[in-house]
Parts: sequence; C-alpha cells; structure tokens
Amino acid sequence: LIVYRLCLEKILPQCILQSRSLSGADAISALRPFYFAVHPDFFGQHPKEREVNENSLKRLNGYLENLQKPGFRSFKPTRLTFYVRESEPNSSNVPESFSASGFRAVSFTLCTRDLLSTVLDILNSCSLSTEHVQSLNVNSQSRKEAKTVLNRPIKWDKTYYSFTGFKDPEEELEQAQRVETTLISWLDDNEASAVKKLKKSLPLRKELERLKFELSHHLQLSDIRWQRSWGIAHRCSQLHSLGRLVQQRPEVLKNVKGRTLIFTDRSGMSAAGHIMLGTMDVHHHWTKIFERLPNYYKLQKRMLFLEDRISQLLGGIQVIYIEELQPLLTLEEYYDTLDCFYSKLLDSRLPFHPRSLRGLQMILESDRYAPSLHELGHFTIPTACDPATLQWFIIAKAQEARQNLKRKEEMMITEKELINTSTEKFSLDRLYKEPSVSSVQMIDCCKRLLEESLPYLQGMHLCISHFYSVLQDGDLCIPWNWKS
Repeated sequence: LIVYRLCLEKILPQCILQSRSLSGADAISALRPFYFAVHPDFFGQHPKEREVNENSLKRLNGYLENLQKPGFRSFKPTRLTFYVRESEPNSSNVPESFSASGFRAVSFTLCTRDLLSTVLDILNSCSLSTEHVQSLNVNSQSRKEAKTVLNRPIKWDKTYYSFTGFKDPEEELEQAQRVETTLISWLDDNEASAVKKLKKSLPLRKELERLKFELSHHLQLSDIRWQRSWGIAHRCSQLHSLGRLVQQRPEVLKNVKGRTLIFTDRSGMSAAGHIMLGTMDVHHHWTKIFERLPNYYKLQKRMLFLEDRISQLLGGIQVIYIEELQPLLTLEEYYDTLDCFYSKLLDSRLPFHPRSLRGLQMILESDRYAPSLHELGHFTIPTACDPATLQWFIIAKAQEARQNLKRKEEMMITEKELINTSTEKFSLDRLYKEPSVSSVQMIDCCKRLLEESLPYLQGMHLCISHFYSVLQDGDLCIPWNWKS
C-alpha cells in the first residue's frame, strides 16, 4: 500500500510536472510584460513606489530561484506588493489601491510549486495578459487543471495518515497558508544567513567608509549619499570612479565645496540643491555637470527668490521641498513648477493678510488636483489648484496644520530617543528605516521591539521596512508592523 501511494503521489506528479514545466529562461520571457509594468527604472521620479518595487522584485527573484533548485520541496507563502504603471481597470479579485502618484498598488501571495503556475499567478494578479505564455514550449492545458494535478495529492482517508504516521499534505498546505510569519520565527530561520553575509561584507564596509571620508574631506563636501539601496560593492565602485575623476580632472571639482553629492539615476542638480551623479553616466557626463555648477547656483538663487515671492503672496507660508515625500525633480523642473504656480497666483491676487500664515509650510505637486493637509503638518498644493479653493482650504486648515507641525517636532524627538534606546539594548551596529516608513510607524515598531528579548540582533544592521528580507550585505529587514 505504501509503495502504491508513493507511486501515485511522488512519481506520477513529477512526470506530469516535467511535461509542462517552464525553464528559467522561459519564465523570464513570459514575465516581460510584468517587469515592464513594475521595473524600478520607470519610477525614477517616484521614490516610494520605486523602493517598494525594488524590494518586492528582490523577494520575487529569490522565490523563482528556489523553484528552480533541484529537489526543492518546501516552500513558504510569500506576500508581495507592486505598484503597476498601467491605469487600466482591474478585473481580478486581487486587493489593490492607488498611490498618491496614481499608480495601481497590487498585493498577492505566492504559494505555487512550479514556475508555470507562478508566472500565471503573477500575470493574473496584475491584470496582465497570459496569452503569450501559451506560445512557449509548455503543455497548453488550463491552469485550473494543472493546479488540480500538481497541488492536490491523492486523497486518502484520514485514518490512513493516523495509522501510517505519514503527514497529511492537504493539512500541511492549509497550515502553511494559515500561519503568519512572526518576528521570532523569521529571525530563527534567517539569523545564520544574515551573520554570514554580514561577516563577508565587513571588509567592503570599512573600504566604503574610508573612501567616503577621504573624498568628503578632500572635496570639502557636506555629505555623500545614495538615492537607492545599492549594495556595498556597488557603492565602493561608484566612489572609486569619482576618485579617478578627482585625480584626472581636479580643476572641474573646485565648485563642490559645502555641497551634498548624491549617486542616482540621472545627472544634474536636484530641487533640494544637491549635485546628482547618474550611475549609468561616464566621466564625460559627470565632468559637464561639475563645469555647469556656477549656472546651477544662479538658477538656485532665482528659485529661492520665487519661493520667497510665493510666500509673500500667501500670507508668509513657507514653500519647501521634501526629498523623502516628493518626486525626484531636477532644479530646472522644480523651477518651472514654481514659475507656473507663481504666475497663476499673481493673476489671482488672493487677499491673504501679510504674515498671517507664518510658521506654516507647503509643498507643490504637479500631479494632484485637490489640496490636502499632511499628517506631518505641511500643505500639499497642486500647481493646477483653483486660487479660490486654495485660499479657503488653507485658512480652514491653518490651525490643524499648526497642531500637526507641533506634533511632528515631538515625534521626531521621540523617534530619535527610541532608535538610540533600541540600538543600545540590542547591541545593534546600526538601526535605521526606509524612507517610506513614517515616524509614527517607526515609533510603534521600536516600542514593541523594546518589550522583546532578541539576542539574535547583537552586532547586526537592522532596517525597519514593510517586509522581511536579508539584504545581500547582511542587513536584516523586518516590517514595522511585525507580529509577535
């Protein structure tokens, strides 16, 4: 009976799997529409959405790699969230919402055991066509039939499992889908891997700090930063490249004193006044940017003048640009936005009392149509906002905005104290958060962490995020709303 069961449950499904499985290359080909819809490179001006997609793609690639490993049997349901560029109506039953930038947020859980089912799951979840998958070298039977054969073992009476001691596969699958990952269980499973990666990255981390310090000191920079969460090796390579340019053309870097330099997707100067070096650009492009810095500084002065003029027209409210919350704009793009808004205000002549709104803050967004008040206290004003609506909204929400700004200052202090306390208690080498994690979320996370005993964290780098992951250099990522 046992031999017969093994033949039915193990050998037959494997034969069927081999007859209809996708190769790794076929899977990548089938997922091209998906990659095109979510690839982070297409979200350059939307840092939050880009970061979510980057992290989810890393986890998805790990899941696909595991499916291709010989003898791979165990699996853990993986919850993923992507921002999709398409704006077509969603016809699936997958939970979705829209971000502030208008992208469609799609969340789904992968618990499939073969590449074909996984590919179909992903495409269907994102409301993308699956017709092209049938043209690949696979059996064209429907997904429903395939799932019935592959994911549903031979049904035996419950007494069979009680008598033989074998585990009921249906019961195991239900439990796997039911069980939610807890912080302790995830750390148990991933501590060894993180420690190994961290130890391997230590020499490169020291090299990165050395390069950053030497270049900052030599060029008298305020800071060197990275827009994306690139690995340590990638960052070292970028600094080495900058170091070679310093040696070859020292004269072109004479105007960078006191500035912040950011490695990002494109070269220029950012709306915040930082020098941007595109990581895909060659030294020739970087050199042009450094040579144009005097012109950028002149444009920046004109930009500050425009911000001041807008402030005067709106009762003294301060116009600001928040890197963490706004799209990544060049100085030219931001200046054009300000100029357009200023012209509109000048024509309307809104009757704000001078200095009546001093102490308040606002940011400008070109992809919104209605004004709003952020929980951190600043107004988000669309450039296309009707002046009368703008006036009414700001006056009506002014008091609430002041309260939010005061609460923001208190939260910043609390957040900093909790980060320091948590770092000290768990002997962490570093505790930080992703930009998409708010102060409220970080405070809640740290408070709950301090109630736990977590010896696993000693000497580790801990990142508070929206998901569980071990980064390539050993940093541990945990969701801010982790479960105990």
